[in-house]
Amino acid sequence: MDKRLGFVGIIIENRLKAAPLVNKVLSEHGDDIVARVGLPYKERHCSVITLTVDMTTDEIGALTGKLGAIEGVMVRSALAKA
Repeated sequence: MDKRLGFVGIIIENRLKAAPLVNKVLSEHGDDIVARVGLPYKERHCSVITLTVDMTTDEIGALTGKLGAIEGVMVRSALAKA
């Protein structure tokens, strides 16, 4: 399967509880993460992470599936067509 450029958007509602779990998953997929930007949004009591990735559809599915299984984490992704 060919890798494609894409992005993953992550919102963490309970940073203190979920952030260590999110970071563990991201570390497991670190070789395929091209860039990561994390912003704490104190006024909304959440954090936002945006990833640029170079992954196959199976790899991004595994990543987003693991992230989405963490309580208080919302995740969305998209990959380029080619």
